[in-house]
Amino acid sequence: MSLHQFGPQRIVCLTEETTEWLYLLGQEAKIVGISGYTVRPRRAREEKPKVSAFLSAKIDKILALQPDCVFGFSDLQADIASSLIRSGIQVTIFNQRSVNDIFSMLYQVAAMVGEVTLGQERLQQYQKNLDNLQIKAAKFKRRPKIYFEEWDEPRISCIRWVSELITIAGAEDCFPELANMPLGKDRIITDDQSIVERAPDIIIGSWCGKKFRAEKIRQRAGWENIPAVKNNQLFEIKSADILQPGPAALTDGVAQLHQIVLQWQLHHA
Repeated sequence: MSLHQFGPQRIVCLTEETTEWLYLLGQEAKIVGISGYTVRPRRAREEKPKVSAFLSAKIDKILALQPDCVFGFSDLQADIASSLIRSGIQVTIFNQRSVNDIFSMLYQVAAMVGEVTLGQERLQQYQKNLDNLQIKAAKFKRRPKIYFEEWDEPRISCIRWVSELITIAGAEDCFPELANMPLGKDRIITDDQSIVERAPDIIIGSWCGKKFRAEKIRQRAGWENIPAVKNNQLFEIKSADILQPGPAALTDGVAQLHQIVLQWQLHHA
């Protein structure tokens, strides 16, 4: 038997990052169900049954698919996992919160589906790209401060892997102390004045699937003197590209961050 035959053959992915990774590994035929929020790769939405949101899932539909493994993410999917485990389904819940965690998760999934060699090759390329960005960023005369907003009401600052990618891209996270908090509720900023006082040079919105509205930022009371607002350094990075802790964040997400920082360097350093 080949290594591919030893691992799971019918996989349900409750979040997008494992779906994207399995497609990149050429193992998409093993996916029998995906999250309804999946947009990477786009063809997955057309090819695979949608069986879950993020906090809920169609348990009966998943069971009907007879998966031999379900991949999920974080404590927020603990209830879904519990229901499936009680029904006799193998569930693997990853809880990656940092860049290193993401690499570890991707390696584990590659190993489970018998694609260690290809997985390692891709991961080494991702690491090389990150290393190259850091080398370029080391030449910047000044590192701009970025306020990255995951949600607008209430204001939620970025999670750890985004904060780390901001550093790799050549900037500084305005709220690094919040980035270490794994739960969104612990990254809520209740006082807008604290954001104003930290004077971000760049503001990036990624409102968890909701379209970022730069005009809403400009209209916030007291924000008119923030350097990012004064200099029109207001940007969006789509959640699918940066808030999915998988291949997207390590490729397109960090590339967009670096491009924003690079453009700032050209005009403001």
